[in-house]
Amino acid sequence: MVKTGQTMCTDIILDSISDGVFTVDEEWHITSFNRAAETITGIKRSEALGHLCSEVFRSSMCEGSCALRQTLETGKPIINKPCFIIDANGRRISISVSTAVLRDPTGQMIGGAETFRDVSEVEALRKELRDRFHIGDLLSHSQAMRQVFDIVPAVAMSDSTVLILGETGTGKELLARAIHDTGPRKKRPFVAVNCGALPDTLLEAELFGYKKGAFTGAATDKPGRFALARDGTLFLDEIGDVSPALQVRLLRVLQEHTFDPLGSVKSERTDARIITATNKDLTALVREGKFREDLFYRINVVKIDLPPLRQRKEDIPLLAEQFIERFNRLQGKSIEGLAPEVLSIFMSYNWPGNIRELENVIERAFVLCSGKYILPKNLPAELLSREQEVLPPVSIAAVRNSAEREAILQTLEASDWNCTVAAERLRINRTTLYRKMKVLGIIPHD
Repeated sequence: MVKTGQTMCTDIILDSISDGVFTVDEEWHITSFNRAAETITGIKRSEALGHLCSEVFRSSMCEGSCALRQTLETGKPIINKPCFIIDANGRRISISVSTAVLRDPTGQMIGGAETFRDVSEVEALRKELRDRFHIGDLLSHSQAMRQVFDIVPAVAMSDSTVLILGETGTGKELLARAIHDTGPRKKRPFVAVNCGALPDTLLEAELFGYKKGAFTGAATDKPGRFALARDGTLFLDEIGDVSPALQVRLLRVLQEHTFDPLGSVKSERTDARIITATNKDLTALVREGKFREDLFYRINVVKIDLPPLRQRKEDIPLLAEQFIERFNRLQGKSIEGLAPEVLSIFMSYNWPGNIRELENVIERAFVLCSGKYILPKNLPAELLSREQEVLPPVSIAAVRNSAEREAILQTLEASDWNCTVAAERLRINRTTLYRKMKVLGIIPHD
C-alpha cells in the first residue's frame, strides 16, 4: 500500500513520541506501530503490522481485562492503567496504558489507539524505597521510625524478651509480627493474646489451657496459647492490664520456661519467644505497686518505642496509599487517591487513634466515595472541625520527592559520594541517578 503524505506525516509524528503507540482497526489488526513501541516490546514494526494485537502483545490484560476493548465497548478512554507485558526476550516489563477511540472525519468509529510507557525504572525505584523502609506490614519513611527499623533485624535474630511501648493504634502487633517474620522462627506459630480483653480467670485458662474436669464445663482438654505457640512466638498485648496474681505465673514461665495447665498435675515446657506490648507507663505502675518489678525487668530486656502518627506525619501519604490499594482490592473499586484538600486535612489532624484511626477513616471514605478521589465530604465530622489548624494543600508528589531525595542522599553518603556505587545500591543506572540528583537539587561532592 502506497502511503499518502498525510500518513507519512502521521508516522513521523508518532515516531517522535517517547511513549509506545499502536492503533488497531475494528477487527483488532494492528494498523500502526511507532518506533517507541518497537523499543519497549522488542518487536519490529514489520512483524506487528497487520497482525492481531493479541498475537503481538503478551500482556497481563489480554485474557479478560483489555483496556482497549473496554474503551471500544464503552467509548470512554482509560488513562494510565498499570499492567505488564512480556517482551520479545521474555522479560516482564511494567507499563502504564492509556486508550482512546479512533474516529473518521464523520465521527464514525474505525478502531482504537493505545499508548503505553515503560515504568520499570519507576517501579524499581519504588520497590527500592519500599524495601528500605518496609519490614513486614510496617511501612515508613520517617526519621522517627528509622531507629525502630534499624534494630529489628538484630532483635529478630535473638531470643530475648521484647517490650513494645506505644499508644493505641500505633501498630504494636504489626511490629511484633515483623520481628517474628524476620527471624529464624518465621515458619513457626505466631500467637497473639490481648491481655486486656479478658477477665483474669478466662485469661489464665486462655494462656495456660486446662485439663478435662478442671472446672464445671471443662468437658475436654484445651491447650493454652503457650502450648499453641510451641517454639514460635507468643505476643502478649496490653501486658500492663494483667492482674498481680497472674503476673506471678507469667514470671515463672519466663524464668523456668514451664507452666501448669489448670487441673494438671504435670508441668509442661514452652520454648516460645515472648514479645509483650502496652500503651501504659509500666515504670509508673511499678512505683504504684500495680506491676511486679521483677516481671518488669524480665520483659524489659529489649525495649522498642513506637512513635505516634502525629510524630511521623510524613508517613501519612504513604500509609494512605497503602490503605487505598488494599481497599480497592477488597471492595473492587478503583479510587486513585486523596484530593489535595483531604491530604491537607490529614496532615493538620493529630490522629489520637494513630494508624488504626487513619485506616478507619479511609475505609469509611471508601463507602461514601463515588468518584476517583476521596473528597472532604467523604470524611467524618471530627476531621472537618474548624478548630483544626488549616495548612496549605500538600502534594503527594512533593512528599514522594522528599522521600526519594532522602533515600538518594543517604545512599550517596553511605557510598562516600561514589555515584557508580550508589547507583548499584539503588539498582538504577548511573545516568538515571545523575538525572534524579539534578531534578531533586542534590549537588554532587567533588
